[in-house]
Amino acid sequence: MRDVDRLRLIRTPGIGPVTYRQLIARFGDATRALAALPDLARRGGGTAPRPPEPRTIERELRRVAELGARHVFIDDSAYPVLLAELESAPPAIVVRGDIALAHKPVVAIVGARNASAAACRFARQIAHDLANAGTAVVSGLARGIDTAAHMGAGRQTIAVIAGGIDVPYPLENEALQQQIGEEALLIAEMPPGTEPRARHFPHRNRIIAGIAAGTLVVEAAPRSGSLITARLANEAGREVMAVPGSPLDPRAQGCNLLIREGATLVQSAADVLEQIRPIDPRAIRAPAMRFDPIPPADADDAARRAIVALLGPVPVAVDELIRQSGYVPAIVQIVLLELELAGRLERHAGGRVSLISPLP
Repeated sequence: MRDVDRLRLIRTPGIGPVTYRQLIARFGDATRALAALPDLARRGGGTAPRPPEPRTIERELRRVAELGARHVFIDDSAYPVLLAELESAPPAIVVRGDIALAHKPVVAIVGARNASAAACRFARQIAHDLANAGTAVVSGLARGIDTAAHMGAGRQTIAVIAGGIDVPYPLENEALQQQIGEEALLIAEMPPGTEPRARHFPHRNRIIAGIAAGTLVVEAAPRSGSLITARLANEAGREVMAVPGSPLDPRAQGCNLLIREGATLVQSAADVLEQIRPIDPRAIRAPAMRFDPIPPADADDAARRAIVALLGPVPVAVDELIRQSGYVPAIVQIVLLELELAGRLERHAGGRVSLISPLP
């Protein structure tokens, strides 16, 4: 029943990773958090989102088990440690294969779908060399550089997909996806049966960047998903590396731009290992995620009015709201939680928030 309630809370519309963590920290478990949703949303001036029925979640759990996979929650010891450090880390992932790979040193290798033959060969070779050195390689199972990286790393690869764990994408990689699930590690955030949509790929990219100590871009155009992954890695404080290319090839412009902006130029696996090797080997493992309890605090109407008055359509940092409102963080956080559950608040990257529908 505990897993059912946790998944019900995670699958509730409008409850994202930050909100999930805050609810668990405040109420202790998903069962009590689910019961509190209507009252919290009422205080925020709206109607609570409706969690899925228990039988819906039970079907998901059965389907995942039938596929030879399982759910791993953010507070489980098996959850990837580096991924759990992200504020936007998914509260649960569906995994098939050897989760121990995610606890090794991991490097992300990403790049163009329409990559050149030379770039694919380089990606395959460097992934092979990294795997031989005891490093796992994570990528997104797309055609081009991703596929080459997975093939080069063999049993030391991690594939993160945008849809359900049972949905092959792209179709040309169906056999490779199946092989990775059987021999390496396959990860999905979406429930089984979910067809990948454009909005899912940035979510997939944050998992790729978050699970890795560093991200290597082999070939990429100036505006590409690979550069988004590199940006997410940089925002998470991870190493960003790139392979230089000819200025005459548009597919190399993204990598050259990254290097100009400070990414490490990489020409071999040794270069990558030098960047990601921890000073203290014990830093590779850390305790499972623990939720820091939010001190019990309920805002009064005066606090709500003051905090809402500071909000608008332009995203503002939560720390700035705390400073300008004069209220302690626990009060500000509970008001924001109420507004979000009421459908009136949107969260943005970098711990910023904005008001969706201001008070009349």
